[in-house]
Amino acid sequence: MSRVSMLSILTIFLCSLLLEVTCLECYVCDNQEDNSEKCVKSIKTCDFNQDVCLTEIKWGSTPYWSQGTKKQYYISKRCSNKTECATNRQRYMPLCTYIWYQDWVCGDCCQGDRCNYYIISGSDHAIPFTSIIFGGLILLQFLSFRN
Repeated sequence: MSRVSMLSILTIFLCSLLLEVTCLECYVCDNQEDNSEKCVKSIKTCDFNQDVCLTEIKWGSTPYWSQGTKKQYYISKRCSNKTECATNRQRYMPLCTYIWYQDWVCGDCCQGDRCNYYIISGSDHAIPFTSIIFGGLILLQFLSFRN
């Protein structure tokens, strides 16, 4: 394989990584009562400095208090960055109890397009599909170049 085609494959791979970083897509919603409709149908292309999708889930009474009010879930999803995510985790960790008779809040972040489809996904380590494909192609080219 020629040196020029090896460089072109490497260039395409690097450009695809840059596109993935700058074009993250997240589901977005604010204080919805469940993880349907708006929370799984509204998608936003994140800004340049936003590299993770943030999900917050709250359990409690409605924002306006009234006697005998039922407790319910409130789900919010948005684009964020790793710093805000770490701050939210630290702030919400003591409140993330899942105790049904107390108000609580939990937050989690994930990386990868639309990774926040589920409320708390735990997909921090998702590897973008195109990175796997291009990485495999480069490895194959490298191995064939050596023979």
